[in-house]
Amino acid sequence: MARISGVDLPKKKRIEYGLTYVYGIGLQASRKILDATGIDYNKRVYELSEDDVAAITKEIRANHVVEGDLRKQVAMDIKALMDLGSYRGLRHRRGLPCRGQKTKTNARTRKGKRKTVGAA
Repeated sequence: MARISGVDLPKKKRIEYGLTYVYGIGLQASRKILDATGIDYNKRVYELSEDDVAAITKEIRANHVVEGDLRKQVAMDIKALMDLGSYRGLRHRRGLPCRGQKTKTNARTRKGKRKTVGAA
């Protein structure tokens, strides 16, 4: 079982898609990593040798921000918006969508369970 950046990759998936299980690596980044290391996209995770795993890990550490560091960076960016008092920061603070979606009828995921107002 390949373990990269603290994540166990699924054994039977192609490495191209298996790498996307790491937070911060999508399909494009996965392909760039595999191109840089010279590993075939069609190889399955269980077929990787220790050298392949080491090469992928080295490439990720050198050129990508992933997992804990990326989560911390995103949280700090959101906190900076809130401290600044920007519109997006206020929306984050109130738990509302901050990318322009309408909230009159939708946005239940962000707003939470309905609160009935004025029911007598």
